[in-house]
Amino acid sequence: MKKKIKQSIFGNVKRRYQIGVMGSMADLRYSKRIESMAEAVGRAVAQNNCIMIYGAEKDSDSLSTAALRGAKQAGGLTVGVTYGKGKTIWDKRGDTDVIICSGLERGGGREFVLVNSCDGIIAISGGSGTMNEMLVAYQLNIPIVVLKGTGGWADAMADKYFDNRKRMKAIPARTAAEAVEKIITLVKEYEQK
Repeated sequence: MKKKIKQSIFGNVKRRYQIGVMGSMADLRYSKRIESMAEAVGRAVAQNNCIMIYGAEKDSDSLSTAALRGAKQAGGLTVGVTYGKGKTIWDKRGDTDVIICSGLERGGGREFVLVNSCDGIIAISGGSGTMNEMLVAYQLNIPIVVLKGTGGWADAMADKYFDNRKRMKAIPARTAAEAVEKIITLVKEYEQK
């Protein structure tokens, strides 16, 4: 007997898309407005029946954790990839459904595991960690959308290539809904290739 495939906004798919949300840690002092935008991105990921993947920090809040809160408000499934050992992360409400302990350090190894687990990523503001994640995505041909107007590497790389190979641009979006719509479209396009 054939197994019935779940119908979603993507048509008939075998699995849900895994969308990474990357962004600044709290020590970069982002505004409440940008934090609200990150929450809206997480909500939109969940509302589009996607799984939200994020870099689970152990010692600080972040825009990715704000997106986690938004995804859970919308009833979404969330996966946090953390560095080092142990499942203790900065998630005071216990919203993360799955914690993956990479056993690797922050600043390279963990970012590869995190990004390689995504079908596409959305960057919000961002410091050096977010830039590293964007570069890993570029090297792996994983589509990137940046939330323009949030500062950091998201604004710096909006509508630009990462090098002269011109594999793909970081596609800008102005709103959470637009960012999620664009990343889903890009993921579908890359699946066709």
